[in-house]
Amino acid sequence: MGETTHVLFVEDDDVIREATQLALERDGYAVTAVGDGLAGLEAFRADQPDIALLDVMVPGLDGVSLCRRIRDASTVPVIMLSARADSIDVVLGLEAGADDYVTKPFDGAVLVARIRAVLRRFGHASGLGLAGPHGAAGANGAGGAHRRYAEGGPERPPGGEAEILRFGELEVDTEGMEVRTSGRPVSLTPTEMRLLLEFSATPGTVLSRDRLLERVWDYGWGGDTRVVDVHVQRLRGKIGQDRIETVRGFGYKLKG
Repeated sequence: MGETTHVLFVEDDDVIREATQLALERDGYAVTAVGDGLAGLEAFRADQPDIALLDVMVPGLDGVSLCRRIRDASTVPVIMLSARADSIDVVLGLEAGADDYVTKPFDGAVLVARIRAVLRRFGHASGLGLAGPHGAAGANGAGGAHRRYAEGGPERPPGGEAEILRFGELEVDTEGMEVRTSGRPVSLTPTEMRLLLEFSATPGTVLSRDRLLERVWDYGWGGDTRVVDVHVQRLRGKIGQDRIETVRGFGYKLKG
């Protein structure tokens, strides 16, 4: 993996915490594992991890609140852990800024695969030399999005000049990873930026939730489409509610 990736793991169940920490360390990760949310917040501030795994139901400061505190200070990727896939807490965690979630009980290999997928999106452990979670590239903190756009987006102008994509009052700087509405900068998380770049590459084209899960979240398997729905909702709140249109039964499209 190159440089060791540091994982913050917040879980109050001693057995799950110790077993998961051991599995992650065997896979080459450095792990800080704590049993409550307040200790998790302190560890986050002290250690500046590369990724955070947060159980929804932890004492002191619940996982959703902890996610919100982390997101207020950083674009570090966050994965929520929940005992119930249908729990409202999953949606609340995503709305608080989590990038993904895993349902407990989970297989260690599944968790590691999900961690790797998230880190790939953010440019970690990939040799990309992108900025990290506490100083991400561009004003929007979207280091990982740059690589994804370069692989699958429309061609840039000759000479490598930055391309400014315009959709009404929305401007997307594909080189600087910056977004503006009516000339005002918009702060996006890396996942939100990747999602917007995917829409921007084919404006007016309906993108299914499954395609977005594969292209934006790097899912090589079926995933929960609520992850897409909540991120689209968050993105709309930042760039304009009517900018991304829902096409019922099919997916979403960016209005050109």
